[in-house]
Amino acid sequence: MGVSRRTLVVGTISAAAVGATVASGDAASSAEKAAEAEKVGIDAGSPELLTRMIRVMYPHARFPDGPYERTADAVVAAANKTPGQALVLEAGLRELEAKSFADLDDAAATAHLEAIEGSPFFALVRSTAVVALYGDHEVWKLLGYEGPSFDEGGYIDRGFDDLDWLPDPRITEH
Repeated sequence: MGVSRRTLVVGTISAAAVGATVASGDAASSAEKAAEAEKVGIDAGSPELLTRMIRVMYPHARFPDGPYERTADAVVAAANKTPGQALVLEAGLRELEAKSFADLDDAAATAHLEAIEGSPFFALVRSTAVVALYGDHEVWKLLGYEGPSFDEGGYIDRGFDDLDWLPDPRITEH
């Protein structure tokens, strides 16, 4: 069984970090740097590419970049929990980069995502992104959601019937 290029690179970076730690006495800082170097989605514009993918998957013209960027960070963090998911994310991002996904217009980008929607990469991004994006408190405010009400005593006394965004109903008698 041979050593993969990724294992060799990660091992070299880790060894260099350990050597730097011994030399500088800064163990925590060097360990953090080695861990960051091992993660996917950190280099080669991957965070921006992933953010673009999520924006195409969940398009909202009113949403600023912040929620999408935090969602991309959540996808990377979730993928880095297991080596298999990290490799799926890394390979998917490489494929998007090879297809010049960042340069596609919205219609072409959507068509490309529809073509890969059955892939493990798409499933990984979708399963984390939908929860992270719509669980973002900034998104809640943009959508008019006040948040959960169980700690406030429920919706009964908090305007559950406050439908000022709908026209008044027509009442007709039969």
